[in-house]
Amino acid sequence: MRGIVFDMDGLMIDSEKVYWAVGRQIAREFGKEVSDQTLGNMMGRSPLESVAIYARDLGLTQPLPQLLEMREARVRKVLEQGVDPMPGLLQVLAELRPRYRLAIATSAPMYLVQIVLRVLEIGHFFDAVQTSDDVVTGKPAPEIYLKAIAQLGLQPAECVVLEDSSNGALAGKRAGAYVIAVPSQYTRSQDFSFVDEQATDLTDAARQIAALQSPPG
Repeated sequence: MRGIVFDMDGLMIDSEKVYWAVGRQIAREFGKEVSDQTLGNMMGRSPLESVAIYARDLGLTQPLPQLLEMREARVRKVLEQGVDPMPGLLQVLAELRPRYRLAIATSAPMYLVQIVLRVLEIGHFFDAVQTSDDVVTGKPAPEIYLKAIAQLGLQPAECVVLEDSSNGALAGKRAGAYVIAVPSQYTRSQDFSFVDEQATDLTDAARQIAALQSPPG
């Protein structure tokens, strides 16, 4: 293995709680309630695809770009006030960086990624960042991972994908990478039966990556 590709939301940063809170807030403003199932189904998808699920399930007729703008403006405001890294993130990045090429492949737009990288001061760890901005078909399609891996100059079989959602993990598998799922409290009930490994947190995932490099016996 020569490359590690990280999802961002829910894997690198504890942002799903932000998206879920914003989703509930907007629903209430329209006189609706949004279920955990709907919020879970939105995870790991492109921004417009996730908002389409939201509008469909809540019976909203507002234009999707308008709903997306509402959501992302609120998420951006929260993230600019501070970002909580997932447990072990900073240590794992420092540990992996000398031995692997690192990338981010996220359904978030680039301007949100830039906020996260700036606030956490972790941009120097990554050789490539692939967002949804120039991806035609979002997760669970493999396009975003294929583009991220191409930016690294590697082949999918040379890369490990770290994902917290079933949709994202499936995208990594379809791309041909080795996938380690790191479910969060929001995704533990999702289907990860097809992944190569599951980890309890990022530190555990790093141990599993190290084990891949160790000779058998």
